[in-house]
Amino acid sequence: MYTPVSFNEAVKVIKSNDHIVIHSVACAPHKLINAMVERGQSGAFRNVKIHHLHTEGPAPYAGAEFEGIFQLESFFVGHNVRKDTQAGYADYIPVFLNETQKLIREGIIPVNVAMVQVSPPNKHGWVSLGTSVDATLAAVENAETVIGVINPKVPRAFGDAMIHMSHIDIFCEDDTPLTEAKPGTITETDRAIGRNVAALVEDGATLQMGIGAIPNAVLAELVHHKNLGVHTEMFSDGLLPLVAKGVVNGAEKRIDRGKIVSTFLMGSKNLYDFIDDNPGVLMKDVGYTNSVDIICKNPKVTSINSAIQIDLTGQVCADSIGTKFYSGVGGQIDFIRGAASSDRGKPIIALPSITEKGVSKIAPVLNLGAGVVTTRANIHWVVTEYGAVNLYGKSLQDRAKLLISISHPQHREELEIVAFERFGPHFRFIG
Repeated sequence: MYTPVSFNEAVKVIKSNDHIVIHSVACAPHKLINAMVERGQSGAFRNVKIHHLHTEGPAPYAGAEFEGIFQLESFFVGHNVRKDTQAGYADYIPVFLNETQKLIREGIIPVNVAMVQVSPPNKHGWVSLGTSVDATLAAVENAETVIGVINPKVPRAFGDAMIHMSHIDIFCEDDTPLTEAKPGTITETDRAIGRNVAALVEDGATLQMGIGAIPNAVLAELVHHKNLGVHTEMFSDGLLPLVAKGVVNGAEKRIDRGKIVSTFLMGSKNLYDFIDDNPGVLMKDVGYTNSVDIICKNPKVTSINSAIQIDLTGQVCADSIGTKFYSGVGGQIDFIRGAASSDRGKPIIALPSITEKGVSKIAPVLNLGAGVVTTRANIHWVVTEYGAVNLYGKSLQDRAKLLISISHPQHREELEIVAFERFGPHFRFIG
């Protein structure tokens, strides 16, 4: 059905000044990436721009040694490119996650070559994008040339992940297992946050969450809930026990009833096996999963997102530490707005009250240069290990009082003094 070529042969299609989109997260085709890097080192091309969301594994093209050969302009600053981005050797495009596909489909970012990793074709000639559809589907549909790595370790996921092999121009083969993510240690602080968030989740809610210690801590507290649904941009292993127990069944969703909807995922082999040939999971285009108009159609949408810092008026920084970009805008505002527009929806920002160094994450003002991802007009619920407060519809003084009430006790007096100086003589905090 196809004739594979070597990785070195496949990347010969890349030429100077091309724009390349790389399949994201666990499906990043590393042998193809390595061949591209080697060819770039040989002087075969220059000034090639690379675009992707987060990718797992090495990203050598982002380093200083490839200055003038590659320029990474990512849609999200992952841990593997963070140092190079902060140093200025790689760059970042601020964009709502739902619009990453729009940049490609409208030609704002041209795609000369899309490099993807897919499952083997079925008898009808269809392959699957596996663990990541996101903006990769848009790249496949709009690229001048698509290089597809056929890998039996890529799960055959359904939904928009299924594409016909006629979309692929050049084929390679690999059988390297997908990169797995090990769950982080859940601390007592995480567990306390998890309990406080879980108390806000109603039976029949539709969940959006990310991966990491806090989302896993929340999921661990939901074992006694009923009829939960999932419409999210991503999920990980923490969801699987709730599916096994029947807690997550999507029975009360109004669209995609009974289905887990996501656009990418990251976790263990168990997670990848879970979505393989599973019609209960729909891997969808990010323009669908992160559309506010789609999100809000389900009832009780409960979005759980994190933050780096929040100020006393409710401004949320989630993409930078001061002027240093740390992650990205991502889908936070997509789901904040979607949940806010949902019938009985609850947008939640969950964060520890202090950093590992003891600095308060609830701050009088955001750090100089910090980006506002969620504005003070969009904020609703804020949760720390000390409680949960709803800022929506509250005045500036009331917001400050509520946020101070869930801040770390050792910082409350300082925050109260600053709030009094900022908001005037009528401000009184009653702890």
